[in-house]
Amino acid sequence: MSNESAPTLRECYARAEDEGYGFFASNVTHFEILVGLLRGSAAVDSDLVVQLGEEEAAFFGDGDPALGVRVFGACLDTLRERHDIEVFCNIDHIHLPESEEFLEAAVASGVPDSVMVDASDQPFERNVELTADAVDRVERIDDDVLVEAELGRIAGVEGSTETAEDEAFYTDPEDAVEFVERTGCDLLAVSIGTQHGVASGRDLDVRPDLAADINDALADAGHDTTLVVHGASGLADDRIEDLLDAGVCKFNKNTRYQYEFARTQADFYHEHEDAVRPPEGVPDDREDFFAASDWAPEKEHFHPHVVSEDVRERIATVMSDLCELTRSAGETLHTDA
Repeated sequence: MSNESAPTLRECYARAEDEGYGFFASNVTHFEILVGLLRGSAAVDSDLVVQLGEEEAAFFGDGDPALGVRVFGACLDTLRERHDIEVFCNIDHIHLPESEEFLEAAVASGVPDSVMVDASDQPFERNVELTADAVDRVERIDDDVLVEAELGRIAGVEGSTETAEDEAFYTDPEDAVEFVERTGCDLLAVSIGTQHGVASGRDLDVRPDLAADINDALADAGHDTTLVVHGASGLADDRIEDLLDAGVCKFNKNTRYQYEFARTQADFYHEHEDAVRPPEGVPDDREDFFAASDWAPEKEHFHPHVVSEDVRERIATVMSDLCELTRSAGETLHTDA
């Protein structure tokens, strides 16, 4: 949700494509991750794209995803004012047709700068039909909101949806041109061999050459369509660089932040376990808060803000490094004018 005088997300992507840089569009599953992403991007003067899926929105809304979008938007608007960068919001993986009501509620909230609609599990014609209808729905509510769609199937787990490796397939360049022409989508997520989730033990056959062929085919057909790669948490740095050179502008990252969140907390509490758990021989009297015990937990370690600050700083470090990798560091379009 950007103000009228600020650069739009469309302008941000156009500048990135012209200058050869890109963005890790980062899913926010927890407030601490949001703060860390903002800190890390601002530290290297990079604009930021954050993402919220329906399940994540439900978390922020205590079970109500439409409410969660508004809650998240209020947090984002308030926090972004503290940083001299542009910050944009994408609503990620709105599955069609079952989540059409959520799509309309999310766009009507005024929070997102873009939405990603997903009918990639459907046959080509049905994907086209559902995506074109979603584009029309978005335009009727707010024609400034960009629409991202997906063509091809990416293996792995995304939210509650799992695609087996033998069901995944690459995006065909000719199909990509037809899909964009018939749906009117602004961004296209393509399947080029990445996988959702953790990549350990997987031999990813990532195809930057295919991304380049799709980008060239779209350009030759006169389409200014931003290319997106999902499942970027397991990609090696050199693959990211190759994909940037191939014309990819947006990379989705989610699992890495979830791991950093959990790992940072796990390391902290492992190191300070004696300050939180009673030693052997001391009754675990949580109900009376150890009133009858000589032992007491140490608040300087169990206070939530202590470990939360560690999480924020770790996410900030990761984000700064990722901005350097995608070449967006130092490229903010933000001005004080």
